Amino acid sequence: MKTKNPRKQRKARYNAPLHKRQKLIAAHLSPELRKQYKRRSLGLRKSDEVKIMKGKFKGKTGKIIKISLKKLKVYIDTIKRKKVSGQEVFVPFDASNLMIISPNMDDAKRKKIVTRGK
Repeated sequence: MKTKNPRKQRKARYNAPLHKRQKLIAAHLSPELRKQYKRRSLGLRKSDEVKIMKGKFKGKTGKIIKISLKKLKVYIDTIKRKKVSGQEVFVPFDASNLMIISPNMDDAKRKKIVTRGK
């Protein structure tokens, strides 16, 4: 995208097609993983272990249980909050506020992504 206008940036995120939304769900790798994979970030997948870097839950870790491409949010198994009704719900996080501690490497496509360019 060429514009720096925040309104147009938000509009582009809101109206982005699925293949572009997938790119928006990516997080930085931990320093050890950066050296190992020789890359700065990686797209998030279900069952990746992540650490929260910003916000109220900073420093806590957990596994990803759900990724919402529609809302561009990530949900972590250990982080919940109570609603006024007493129901517990998972807290949504923006992918940019997370850091991957240990990625799930069960998927062959993901292994290919990590080894690409070496």
